[in-house]
Amino acid sequence: MWRLSRRLAAVVVSLAALVGVARLVVPVTAGTSDEPFGVRRQLAFLRAELAGGAGERAQELFPEGYYFAHVLYGLSWVELGHRGPAGGRAEAAREARWALARLESPAGREPFSPGLTPEYGVFYRGWTNWLRGGLITLDRDPAELRRFADDSAALGAAFDGAASPYLTAYPAQAWPVDSTVAVASLRLHDTLLPPRFAGTVSRWLAGVRERLDPRTGLMPHRVDPATGEPQEVARGTSQSVIHRFLVEIDPAFAAEQYLRFRDRYVVRPLGLGPAVREYPKGMDGPGDVDSGPLPLGVSLSATVVTIGAAQVHGDARLAGALANYGEVAGAPIDTPRTKRYALGLLPIGDAFLAWSKTARPWVAAPRDPPPAGIPWWWALPMLSLLLAVGVLPWTPRLVSRAPGLVTWASRLVAWASGVISRGGSSRRRSPGPPTP
Repeated sequence: MWRLSRRLAAVVVSLAALVGVARLVVPVTAGTSDEPFGVRRQLAFLRAELAGGAGERAQELFPEGYYFAHVLYGLSWVELGHRGPAGGRAEAAREARWALARLESPAGREPFSPGLTPEYGVFYRGWTNWLRGGLITLDRDPAELRRFADDSAALGAAFDGAASPYLTAYPAQAWPVDSTVAVASLRLHDTLLPPRFAGTVSRWLAGVRERLDPRTGLMPHRVDPATGEPQEVARGTSQSVIHRFLVEIDPAFAAEQYLRFRDRYVVRPLGLGPAVREYPKGMDGPGDVDSGPLPLGVSLSATVVTIGAAQVHGDARLAGALANYGEVAGAPIDTPRTKRYALGLLPIGDAFLAWSKTARPWVAAPRDPPPAGIPWWWALPMLSLLLAVGVLPWTPRLVSRAPGLVTWASRLVAWASGVISRGGSSRRRSPGPPTP
């Protein structure tokens, strides 16, 4: 009985390692044209979870939990609507409209203040405007077009009337990432409707360049709400979102900023797969509700969102590596109809991942991809580890079945050492390797 149990355990370990190998090497991203594998099933899981209160449960974890769970669901459907057959646009538009209606419900607006400029703050107005613009790319409903024009005008007036490029998201609190999303929505407006915000965008960019984080040369994480001066070093959770949207505003500036971010925040902890730090290399700090815990300084949320940032910048190698590493670390559960990560315990994480894997530029024209930031062999250390784990349970059995294996291996090592010590050649022909 004990022997059978050991064999079953060995089989389970080896199969798990084999699955890990497959997840590490089988592509799960699809660039900007095809539909990424498994995303539609992720959205099926999310739809059921949102209908069952997943948004309300996410709201208990952080202030924008309900909002993010729905807006990312809607944005992912917009992306699928453009990637699939033309007939699929109706379904995509229907789901995106459902998500937008939830954002404009009392529950969607509850955390935000109606007394801010613009009303409910730049976080709420920016992301809502971006989703509405995405919906219009699928279905140019006249009522949505009018609302999009009106909300864009309110955002533009707020930026034009502010001393800082960064508007408030909550009373007396401002984060550059929120204004970046809002300004990207103004650029989207000018591609869908008669352009009117070029001056607003130019002034915003000038203000941003004057207020970069002095430590990293990137947009800061948090700023003084009155002046826009940096109050906190650039952090991975906000940078990963900034680089998803900045390319829509100014592709050249975005490319420069993206390379700075990649150089200072993308790491390979323990020599394994790539991940994204919350703080720049050489600096540590506390985590929060946005970053989550920071093992080895890495933010899991920033790592997920950077998949989308890399994809819109054409950095296919990094996007694919981050996604494949996540397939191993995230332990997804696949069924014929759904797919969920981390046992489905945090649907908000699935929402961020689906949005990231479907990311593509909506406004920016394609550009040459950046130079590769990670080596082509990035997966080899993790593959070696998985293979070692898979073989380890069978090692005693293999050794017992081959008594001469250790002796043969020793002779092989001695022979190889002799060849190396002679420089690989000799006047006399060296004997060949030992035969087992």
